[in-house]
Amino acid sequence: MDMKKPAAGFADVTYEEAMRRASDLIPFFRENAAACERARKLTPEVMDALNRNGLLRYLQPKAWGGMELPFVAYYDMPEMLARGDISVGWTVHNLASHHRTVGWYELKAQEEVWGPNPDTCVASGIAFQQGRGVPVDGGVMLSGEWNFSSGTDHSDWNLLACVLREGDKPVDYLFCLVHSANYEVVDDWHVLGMRATSSKTVRCKDVFVPGYRTISMQVARPGHTWPGLKYNSNPHYRIPISALGAHGIGGCLVGNARAALEIAIELVKSRSTSYQGARMRDFLTVQLRIGAAGAKIDAAHLLLRNDCIEAQRLYEEGGALDVETRLRYKRNGAMAAKLCVEAVDLLHEMAGANGIYDHYPLQRAFRDQHAAAGHFSFSVDAQLPPWGLVALGGEFNSPTL
Repeated sequence: MDMKKPAAGFADVTYEEAMRRASDLIPFFRENAAACERARKLTPEVMDALNRNGLLRYLQPKAWGGMELPFVAYYDMPEMLARGDISVGWTVHNLASHHRTVGWYELKAQEEVWGPNPDTCVASGIAFQQGRGVPVDGGVMLSGEWNFSSGTDHSDWNLLACVLREGDKPVDYLFCLVHSANYEVVDDWHVLGMRATSSKTVRCKDVFVPGYRTISMQVARPGHTWPGLKYNSNPHYRIPISALGAHGIGGCLVGNARAALEIAIELVKSRSTSYQGARMRDFLTVQLRIGAAGAKIDAAHLLLRNDCIEAQRLYEEGGALDVETRLRYKRNGAMAAKLCVEAVDLLHEMAGANGIYDHYPLQRAFRDQHAAAGHFSFSVDAQLPPWGLVALGGEFNSPTL
């Protein structure tokens, strides 16, 4: 394949045009949210709209017909989509970010994934400790069970993480590209919220993965690089998602909170209380909740988006992120999620008893926000102390940071 000539597809779509397409689909996603939730995955109609507009390929290299948008879109696209349905934003971002990851692999692996169909989707199981790899001639023998593999129902491939061991000694941390024919999907996604993300468990046992379909994620190792950077030279592909992985899915929490605020404002404008007949907007406490929620959402937006812009600029200038900055980004991702949950809680509490009904407009936003915030990247207990340690002069070491 001639990597210098862009493949047909969405390579000519600009950032502005991509965001316009996403914005235009918000009403459609809202209309279809209940059907997606019932199906526990995105419906064929929603997937068709996403594919026709190329929105699953906004981070895919232009050489394969992707948009290869500026890195700030890593946050902006899911934030916009989640204003319609957080499950759409979450699923799209997960699958789109894996297009970006596939660009790190050897060209042979890229050809196997995208050659037959550049629209193909790739899910993931990113917890290294849930997989075990054993070195064998020509590759790795992989076994494991990975939960929360979002978008699995839409995917022909999966990025499965493992610790590569020689005996009991860890020697590397790998992402393995595995075709769906070689792993089992466990239908266990029966959950409180985020139901349409089809984040099911996948498992496999003693599956051979050729070496060219593995990449090392031991980014702390001196001289670490990814082989696909020889073909995909955009500096944005060098930005490590180990530091900014929360920012894309964090955009989903911001988008969901924005939608909840919009709904709450419309409800307040149109509603009088059942018992007193007073206008809700005249209650100081209601005004306070609306104002506080709006400020928390804007603060979360600025935390996440500014980090992406800062990292984008740094890598465009040929730099790299130091450990303190990487930990600061992880800190910010968790704090932004906390702010978004607090914002939605403020709004949902105003509903009183009405908020327990399935048909109440804020009920799904409330459930989804809490379900999404359960992601490990958003744990303030886990993500804030490491930056505090380094800021106080301590050392923090992680092979995959």
